[in-house]
Amino acid sequence: MSHDPKSHLAELMRAALRSVAPSESDAAIHIERPKLATHGDFSCNLAMQLARSIRRNPRQLAQLLISELPYSPLVDRSEVAGAGFINFHLSPAAKLEVLRRILEQGAAFGRSTTGGKRRVLVEFVSANPTGPLHVGHGRGAAYGGSLCKLLGHAGWDVTSEYYVNDAGRQMDILALSTWLRYLELSRPDSVPFPPSAYQGEYVRDMARQLLMAHPGRYLRPLANISEGLPGLPDPERTDAVAGQQRETQLDALIARAKQLLGEEWKTLHDFVLTEQLADCRRDLEESGVHFDVWFSEQSLFDVGLVARCVERLDKSGHLYVQDGARWFRSTAFGDEKDRVVQRDNGLYTYFASDIAYHLNKYERGFQRIINVWGADHHGYIPRVRGAISALGLDPDVLEVALVQFAVLYRSGWKAQMSTRSGDFVTLRTLREDVGNDACRFFYVLRKSDQHLDFDLDLAKSQSNDNPVYYIQYAHARVCSVLALWGGEPAGLTAADLSRLESPYELALAARLGEFPEVVETAASELAPHLVAFYLKDLAAEFHSYYNAERILVDDPALRDARVALAAAVRQVIHNGMAILGVSCPESM
Repeated sequence: MSHDPKSHLAELMRAALRSVAPSESDAAIHIERPKLATHGDFSCNLAMQLARSIRRNPRQLAQLLISELPYSPLVDRSEVAGAGFINFHLSPAAKLEVLRRILEQGAAFGRSTTGGKRRVLVEFVSANPTGPLHVGHGRGAAYGGSLCKLLGHAGWDVTSEYYVNDAGRQMDILALSTWLRYLELSRPDSVPFPPSAYQGEYVRDMARQLLMAHPGRYLRPLANISEGLPGLPDPERTDAVAGQQRETQLDALIARAKQLLGEEWKTLHDFVLTEQLADCRRDLEESGVHFDVWFSEQSLFDVGLVARCVERLDKSGHLYVQDGARWFRSTAFGDEKDRVVQRDNGLYTYFASDIAYHLNKYERGFQRIINVWGADHHGYIPRVRGAISALGLDPDVLEVALVQFAVLYRSGWKAQMSTRSGDFVTLRTLREDVGNDACRFFYVLRKSDQHLDFDLDLAKSQSNDNPVYYIQYAHARVCSVLALWGGEPAGLTAADLSRLESPYELALAARLGEFPEVVETAASELAPHLVAFYLKDLAAEFHSYYNAERILVDDPALRDARVALAAAVRQVIHNGMAILGVSCPESM
């Protein structure tokens, strides 16, 4: 007999189907949990599914199937409902048996082999290393970290990866910004700092480090720096033309810096990259988010993969030349317009390196590739899938999970998060304010593609309205009960669970039995928020039970049974919170 009630009920239905309609005995059998508890513990729609092919009324067919169900001690009763649903009510013993499984399996309860140890790559965060991570990046980090653990629980062989954009223009802008601050610290009459450069205090910090370590190494005559550069528009202008003029001046400054610094430019560039990447890695590690691989964009150029990738697209007829640039026929794959992969000056675009990066992912042999992108990248999906198809690869291997923005609120204040302007709230500041646990949980408390308003006051409150506090308090309560009980937890597997008879106890046991299904569903839907919702419901039911019944009663057998129930609650909360990257304190 299967330990899993769903599998066991499916076996019973299969036996009944063989008796009623042998020709349909291979039909798919779906056992689901009804939305309403009054409809039983599980429900099956097989009668409605087969009514037409068997040419029977679905309710009559459902009744016939029930009459042919083999006896099972796990089933208290079965009944026909609605248009032909078969609802199953499990026996108390069946509901309570899960407690023993939880206590025996411990941290392994809720794990499955669905993934079959197939290899999946999850790439997330991948923010340009041009400044501290902000609260928007934090949501992608929390989601991606939880998703990796969730897929691992579902039996996948998971590799987590951060794609380091270390080869593009943004890194050049950061290197230039740091150099100009370096000059500014050295000479009060230095070149005016461009409004489009990175403005944050962290840029000045890197400049100070450079100045202390190398007081004169990066100094150059000021006249040589600004001579002949394009002028800037009126600072008050915010139109597109003015914006382009500012960007043009920025590019001219970058070119001048590279010319004047020569080989020192690479040293400067490597310094700011190393500093910001180390800060990013430190921030994520402190958040409890760990990456197996930090993949360099520059490495794609160093090994020639970008050039080979573009040539492969060209040979297969997917590129054309216009105005000196090479274009990918992205519209042939559903994109709104064609895309440049190599500019007229010979430089490859970011899209070209991104195509090469995805080719590299496929070549590493992953059976499943998941990209976690910000919601603003929605339009980028068709062109990437198109490029994958054009390379002769299966685009269905790639899945993209979109993460909406997170906005902080405190007393109606809404934070801005612009990295170049320097006006943003860092992830580190948020963690210091509300704590790691609140950060991780609140970030995954909504479906990833839904907008998230992060209530700072609620996240810090010690009240039942704060879901993190509420769940952790349930865990701590059980720890307190176990400490007062004073027995050996390993012995609870021998408790007489039949003593648990109250509606609270049976409902709580039924809720605990749902956990493996929640994990499997959440993994299949890439939806860690389902685990968060489940934990909130479980904590609520435990608190209700705790307030309604005394656990440490005088009757030893009843006491041990209730302690076993409480210990099972503690274990499932711990397992669920581990998936979300949230701690479970033993006292609060």
